[in-house]
Amino acid sequence: MRGRLIALEGIDGCGKSTQARLLAQWIGEPNVALTSEPGATSLGMRLRQLLLDSASPGVSARAEALLIAADRADHVSEVIAPALADGRWVVSDRYSGSTLAYQGYGRGLDLDTLRQLVTFATGGLEADLNVLVDVPLEVARARLKRADADRFERLDESFHQRVRDGYTTIAASDPRWVVVDGTGTVDEVAKQVSAAISERLGPLPASAR
Repeated sequence: MRGRLIALEGIDGCGKSTQARLLAQWIGEPNVALTSEPGATSLGMRLRQLLLDSASPGVSARAEALLIAADRADHVSEVIAPALADGRWVVSDRYSGSTLAYQGYGRGLDLDTLRQLVTFATGGLEADLNVLVDVPLEVARARLKRADADRFERLDESFHQRVRDGYTTIAASDPRWVVVDGTGTVDEVAKQVSAAISERLGPLPASAR
């Protein structure tokens, strides 16, 4: 049987990366592949540096969207699709929803055009479930006060508010999305995530606890 693809989404600082890691641990090896965007492949690592390194030259909004699409196309081809074909579940820290939220609502690019770009990059492969870990902007920004913040994390509050608003709009209109409150403890949020997945996708692989 084909595996399931679960994407953890949210603004920078929401805690989605931690929850992706915990979810993969909960499902357990060898039934799961934990991955992330951008940078899951050799090409992706180069693209990640262009996109996130504050020391790299900036790129235009459209160029940014195209670089992210290239990363995702390689990610699907090299990591996600093979794992799903092997019957493994894939937990991805970011997937297609990030493009609509960041480059669409955040940067202001046309959403219909971005949807076409996403479909092209993924070959039409959609997540079985997108889990939005939602926190107020002030909570997320407080978690990001560090010297090594990347290019996106350094953008102003108005950008991140647009991204958060975009995520909640997307989630409200698509049944493949579920929203969990990310303001609780790590364990509390993890319980919400696992409960939502069990409810939406049914039985998990045998090793999941």
